[in-house]
Amino acid sequence: MDVANNLRQSEILAALRRAGGSLRIQALAAELSVSDETVRRNIRRLVDDGLVDRVHGGARLIEDIIEGDIQVRLQESPEAKRRIAACVAKMVEDGMSLFLDVGSTTAFIADALRDHRKLTVVTNSVAVAAKLATRNGNRVFFAGGELRAHDGGSFGPEALAFVENFQTDLAILSVTGICAERGFLLYDLAEARFARAILGRTSRSIMAADHRKFSRVAPVSLGDPKQVSVIVTDIQPPVSLRMAAKEWGCTITVAP
Repeated sequence: MDVANNLRQSEILAALRRAGGSLRIQALAAELSVSDETVRRNIRRLVDDGLVDRVHGGARLIEDIIEGDIQVRLQESPEAKRRIAACVAKMVEDGMSLFLDVGSTTAFIADALRDHRKLTVVTNSVAVAAKLATRNGNRVFFAGGELRAHDGGSFGPEALAFVENFQTDLAILSVTGICAERGFLLYDLAEARFARAILGRTSRSIMAADHRKFSRVAPVSLGDPKQVSVIVTDIQPPVSLRMAAKEWGCTITVAP
């Protein structure tokens, strides 16, 4: 898939999400300033990838891949996310510097890090910053930019430029899906760009993902999966993912 189509599909998914899950072809074309045929062509690819369904005159997000309001996502698989968070927290030592991106799982991880001391945290998540700032001698740096209403995340060129000021011991991230054939996937291009930026400026990285992310597909690749050091999850992944992770040089840790 070329970069232009990758971007267009990400824009279509974002527009569908903003509209509550479904839109007509003409409305999508008008919002994205492209032809109806361009929208139809990219929707066909999204249907093939299992990300949207065709409905009469339009398209609808498949419910399983809709990443809604952060408060709703915090209620999804909370016990699995707490286990993952506790496991990740044990990998973080006092005094470390770390990136934490936006997401419900990383919000749980921020909770699990509350007793750690003298952390240097760089984040684009309002929730993470609020949980770890002014505690135990921590230093928290918030990446500026426009805040998104649905998840309290900051994205855009300002956030990317801010990240370039740092080099951390550890990056802790989350994704939409993990696929043996495609690696780590997101359907939001802005999130992927931010994740790529922090992966390029850290010594070690942890991907925190519960079992619902296994083999889930999305159109935007995070990049070279070999950049991820460890996957922390709640159950053992399928054999295909375990074999892929071995090829990537990525350790899988199942939270107790």
